[in-house]
Amino acid sequence: LLYWPSLARQLARADVVHVFSASYFSFLLAPLPAVLVAHALGKPVVLNYRSGEAPDHLARSSLARRVIKSCELNVVPSQFLARVFTTHGIPSTIVPNTVDVRRFDFRAREPLLPNLLSTRNLEPMYNVACTLRAFALVQAREVSATLTLVGGGSQDASLRQLAASLGLRNVRFCGRVPPSEIWKAYAAADVYVQTPDIDNMPSSVLEAFSSGTPVVSTNAGGVPAIVEDGVNGLLAATNDHRAVAAAVLRLLDRQDLASRLARNARAACEGYTWPVVRSRWLELYQNLRPGRDESSVAEAAVRHA
Repeated sequence: LLYWPSLARQLARADVVHVFSASYFSFLLAPLPAVLVAHALGKPVVLNYRSGEAPDHLARSSLARRVIKSCELNVVPSQFLARVFTTHGIPSTIVPNTVDVRRFDFRAREPLLPNLLSTRNLEPMYNVACTLRAFALVQAREVSATLTLVGGGSQDASLRQLAASLGLRNVRFCGRVPPSEIWKAYAAADVYVQTPDIDNMPSSVLEAFSSGTPVVSTNAGGVPAIVEDGVNGLLAATNDHRAVAAAVLRLLDRQDLASRLARNARAACEGYTWPVVRSRWLELYQNLRPGRDESSVAEAAVRHA
């Protein structure tokens, strides 16, 4: 009950209200009240929708569709979500995620070793079980192969059981790692692997790009918009652990391919750096509040979002 009055006090001081949004219950818990209060106060709203579950969420929830349509500006990080919004008659603008290329420092992997990393949470939508099954095939050939899993979630126990039942060796469950420390996991790895069934524009892929770890991913959701198969990474069909394993082994067999993909991926990161993305945000904020100095508008919007 205290949330709404506090929200009203904070938003009353803002020029633009920037609301981050996910799907389902999370949408009802935070974005919905923020949008309603902002509009009651006459404040323009930038809704930054980020969930790969948008296709199902928007198809099911007429309330979500109405609330999102009421916002002055809808921003999504990928072409995938933009297409979903268009399906429901909702206009949107694309502003991508960012990556700190200074923190995730590039390292050439020569030679490329069978040290695999995944940093997705242990939840059903990310299908980490597929990663484990793919790793079993990799380890059958590369007996020294390792797999590091960074992230926590509801499937922690069942995934540990699966790893044991598959007879896997050298699998390390690290749990959640603070964002300020996760660069160390990329720095120590040689190949980044993820196998989601649902996804949008994962920052983990950009972190792998920046770090120089070649990427193997399933082609879920918005992933193909950033991972171009054979250009800056390798893609496999969702829930196809054999194809994922084959892609990893292909990288290990082809040092030239792995190096080329890693270099191309690092070059792609230049479009996702904060100075590039920041200028786009400032432009959008300024368009919502013409006549105000752009830095003060952005500062107010970010502070009170």
